Amino acid sequence: MIDPRRLQVLRALADHGTVRATAEALYLTPSAVSQQLTALESEVGQSLLARQGRRVRLTAAGELLVEHAKAVLAELERAEASLAACATGAVGKVEVASFASAITQVVAPSIVALRRRAPRVRVVVRDAEAHNSLMMLLAGETDIAISMEYSSTLPTDESRLSRFPLYSEPFDVVLPPAHPFAERAAVAVADLRDEEWIAPLPGNPCRAVAQVFCENAGFVPRITHTSDDFHAVVALVAAGTGVALVPRTAVGDDHGALVRPVAGPPPTRRVFAAVQCGRQEHPLVRVVLDALLAESAECGIPGN
Repeated sequence: MIDPRRLQVLRALADHGTVRATAEALYLTPSAVSQQLTALESEVGQSLLARQGRRVRLTAAGELLVEHAKAVLAELERAEASLAACATGAVGKVEVASFASAITQVVAPSIVALRRRAPRVRVVVRDAEAHNSLMMLLAGETDIAISMEYSSTLPTDESRLSRFPLYSEPFDVVLPPAHPFAERAAVAVADLRDEEWIAPLPGNPCRAVAQVFCENAGFVPRITHTSDDFHAVVALVAAGTGVALVPRTAVGDDHGALVRPVAGPPPTRRVFAAVQCGRQEHPLVRVVLDALLAESAECGIPGN
């Protein structure tokens, strides 16, 4: 009989690529991870891993077993959800990982609504950029992840995630107060090709959206300043250090910079909530998901 806990270790190894990274994600020691994988190989009677220096790769048998592991672990999640649904009342804690502007626009108002409808449900929020929240979700570090669609959304198959669209919003151009385009009602991004740019750090999906949009406009943006905090990005623009593309709800009100819509179809980010496949009907997770969906429908975010 294959131990499902060892399947979880194998699946995590497929996600993270090294024993050390797998150990960190599962809060185990590298030695414990290696022991679990060795025991799993003994259980199945086949070699699952091939060593390449300090890294390991899955053998054909290992890749096959990972696919079965995904299905088995999803069914176990469904079993837990079904058992939890037998309990009366929704009581407990749900952790939500979200980037800052979605916390402001959707998560925090949902908590207010839940205090009225389900006062015994406690929501714990963890600030995480969109590309990190999904990894936290798959590692079991959070119950719900708020993320966004982008070109390199987590290189894992969709069978492991259930997604729930929340809202979409355009990016706006942010200019210094004395910029020559200050009088324009809208700004073509192609006209900013010679500017210095301020953008999030590499790996942040909002940076990828902005870069791809600029490249489609015929140039590669010259990024000289970086920050994952859009309040800091806008402050740097206001200080005259460059221009930026910023999601509309992340701009804020008191910043001193000029905000203009993009001339023509703007870049857009589509924000969604995600849970591990099989967890969406867990009563605690479901009540928080429903609150997030209701709030996103009612809050009137620009770009919906």
